[in-house]
Amino acid sequence: MKKTVFLFSVIGFVSFFGCSKKKLDYSEKTIDSIPIYLVIANEGSEPYQKRLECNKKAFDFFINQENDSVNRINLFKIANRYYNMDDFREFKKTVHIILKRATDSKDTLSMAKAYTYIGEYFANTIKKDSAYLYYVKAEKIYQKRNDKINLGGVYISMATTQAYENDYLGCELSAVKALNVLRDTPDKSKIYEAHNILGFVANQLKDYEKSLEYHTKALAIAKENNLTLLNEVSSSLNNIGNVYQNQKKYKQAIAFFEEALKDKRLVFDKPSLYGIILDNLACSKFQIKDYSQLPDMLYKSLRIRDSLNIGVGVIFSKIHLSEYYYKEGDSILARKFAVEALSRSKEIKNSESALVSLRQLAAVDPIKASMYKEEYIKISDSLKLEERKTREKFARIRYETDEVILAKDKAVLQKWTVFWIAVSVLLSVLVFYLLRLRKSRQRELLLLLSRQKADEEIYHLISDRHQKFEEGREKEKKRIARELHDGVLGRLSNIRTSLLVLENKTDSETVRRCISQMAEIQDVEKEIRNIAHGLGRDLFFFKRDYSELLTSVLEDLANKTSLKINLEMDKSIDWNALDSQKKLGIYQILQEYFNCMDKQEIGTDMTVCFYKNNSLLIMEIEGVLSDIKNHEIEQVLKDMGLKEINIDLRISHILDGKTSLRMTMLMKTDQNI
Repeated sequence: MKKTVFLFSVIGFVSFFGCSKKKLDYSEKTIDSIPIYLVIANEGSEPYQKRLECNKKAFDFFINQENDSVNRINLFKIANRYYNMDDFREFKKTVHIILKRATDSKDTLSMAKAYTYIGEYFANTIKKDSAYLYYVKAEKIYQKRNDKINLGGVYISMATTQAYENDYLGCELSAVKALNVLRDTPDKSKIYEAHNILGFVANQLKDYEKSLEYHTKALAIAKENNLTLLNEVSSSLNNIGNVYQNQKKYKQAIAFFEEALKDKRLVFDKPSLYGIILDNLACSKFQIKDYSQLPDMLYKSLRIRDSLNIGVGVIFSKIHLSEYYYKEGDSILARKFAVEALSRSKEIKNSESALVSLRQLAAVDPIKASMYKEEYIKISDSLKLEERKTREKFARIRYETDEVILAKDKAVLQKWTVFWIAVSVLLSVLVFYLLRLRKSRQRELLLLLSRQKADEEIYHLISDRHQKFEEGREKEKKRIARELHDGVLGRLSNIRTSLLVLENKTDSETVRRCISQMAEIQDVEKEIRNIAHGLGRDLFFFKRDYSELLTSVLEDLANKTSLKINLEMDKSIDWNALDSQKKLGIYQILQEYFNCMDKQEIGTDMTVCFYKNNSLLIMEIEGVLSDIKNHEIEQVLKDMGLKEINIDLRISHILDGKTSLRMTMLMKTDQNI
């Protein structure tokens, strides 16, 4: 009897605290009709149907508004009013709408709050496991948000649900979690609740000292922080009295119950708690055989509970009346109240109150005692099995929820991993492409610089040749001037002097001698013509022809070395088709090649041939090596530089060509490019 009464007292307080009715604040009234609807819906003095209609009008208005944070807050207000009016069907419907809107908006705070509300809905039904499931969902969100106050509230709701199912170890664990997260928060009411639940669990597990410790702490918190919303001080005094009652310390229990009843507002502010304390006080007085206020006190408690439609409270009030009348020897009334208690227990499907009713019936009705005991054992076994299943179900819900969250987090992690791998690959490809592009541009720039340098060198070579040509032309002009001045003009002067005789003499002999000067004039004419023709020859006309440049270069090399160099060239070669870099490369190769030959002092006649083979330009250098033995050929060629890497590199990298070396026993070497 005492165990169940205490359970009702504590759990009734905790669950009612979760969604308590809010006191009306008329300052909310404005000209706007919607706030007025909400005020009327929250006013307990208004007719129930009117409150319901006003709340429905407010719901119809907000359901068509834009899904924003203000809209969701107003829908929560509507849900609270449905809960306070015990319209749980509309309450559930409204909360599910809020949950969908919060999910669409990714509003995790509203989602967690909606999960908590749905948990409260199922907590008021027989589906306690569903309530626990939604509490776990809310817990995960509050953990991520590090919202300690709301997380503590969820743990308290979990503990309450577990207590209803007699999962005391799970209930204690949830309450301890609540205390841990709430310890440094300013929400003293939730800290009070956590201590209250821990005291209740310790009492159920018969750890009375620990129970008194927690309830005493809860009482101190309530007094220090002036917690009066739900008459916390009276509730804690009642809970401490219950612990002493279970210890059979009835006088101490009576002292705490009477202290709790000194609050004159209790009967008006919270009549349900007043009825519980009154019933507990009557039971303690009954145990010490103080019948002075019995059974009036028990009947008063029964009337209060019946008026509030508190089914479990009515059942235990009737059981206590049955105990009283059985003690007084009135078996008829004792049996009557016990039967009514069992009937009401079956009506509300409360197994615990049914067990207490059956135990009382077995005591007051010996004839049917065996039947009642058999039914008691059956319900007790079923209840224990159901409690074990529920505890396992709670553990499974937490495990499966954790697994789902873990799988979701893993999927998100995999998604991000794939994303970052893809980004890394794309960045790597981009970097590789940019590096290749940069390298390509650098090569292009180097090539352009190389070509520019080659053009400059060709320009300098041609400029040198042009300068030499200008110098030769100047020399030729001076030579012609000298010839004209010293030779032609002198002879013309002599002829003129000879012809002046005709002014004084006109005899035939003089005329004959003068006529003979005509041949001399013709000779002078021929000499002048020859000089003029010499000025027009190609020898003195500069052309920027690469073939002429090669001829000039080879002549210079022959003059600078002891080699005799001949040049053979296919006239069909279009030197203009070659870029400057390749022209310069040919020049440098010839220069290095013949310098090596001269350095070794082994060269004789050398011939350089240029000819075309289809689309290929072939340069062939032939020469005879003198005074060389067979076994010395490789070393000599190496010393000459024919195998030096600088020549091969120029041929392969500048000319895009290949080399081949042919040697014969006649000591003749051919170098083909």
